[in-house]
Amino acid sequence: MALIHQATLTPTKLELLEAWLPTRSWYPGAVAAGLERVGAARFDDPADAVGVEIFLVRTPEGPLTQVPMTYRAAPLDGAGEWLIGTTEHSTLGARWVYDAVADPVFVATTAEAIRTGGHQATEYFQTPGGPLVAREPLMTMLGSGTQAKGSVAEIIRVDDGDPAVILTNVGELSVSRFPLATPPDATLTLTGTWPGGSVTLAVLS
Repeated sequence: MALIHQATLTPTKLELLEAWLPTRSWYPGAVAAGLERVGAARFDDPADAVGVEIFLVRTPEGPLTQVPMTYRAAPLDGAGEWLIGTTEHSTLGARWVYDAVADPVFVATTAEAIRTGGHQATEYFQTPGGPLVAREPLMTMLGSGTQAKGSVAEIIRVDDGDPAVILTNVGELSVSRFPLATPPDATLTLTGTWPGGSVTLAVLS
């Protein structure tokens, strides 16, 4: 379960990404003005400490771009090069936002979802003084595997680019920056589906 606070972010996620995307060697544009969210979905952190979200965004003239992000209450040790930026959450305070391909929580939760046929977390709003209310998902995610839970995926090495390739103790996780249809030889995948389409977000081999 993911609890979504009715709060404001300063700067917003899209504002952070508009500044960050043009600094990436794999991003095709010199600017990312007018960035819009196409879809988004979250995974649960078993420790309930780190926010894990996959964003699909696009500029009016640019390609569909996947940015997995993690949200932390303190900096992640040794991950300065993967920092997208910091934002002030009106409920939670300062949040450090990371390109999640190098965050161990994202890698572990994504690899497990792919291997076990897992799906996105159900998101709930906290209403003032009232019950939790489920939110209609902006995007659904589904892993293709049928395995039982196994070893937790741990990062050995991260190679940035498109795709971002994360070598782990359970296999190689490839995260598409510009996701398309499923590669023909891929069997363990994470698919994202929203009202406008469906793409393969990641492959585990």
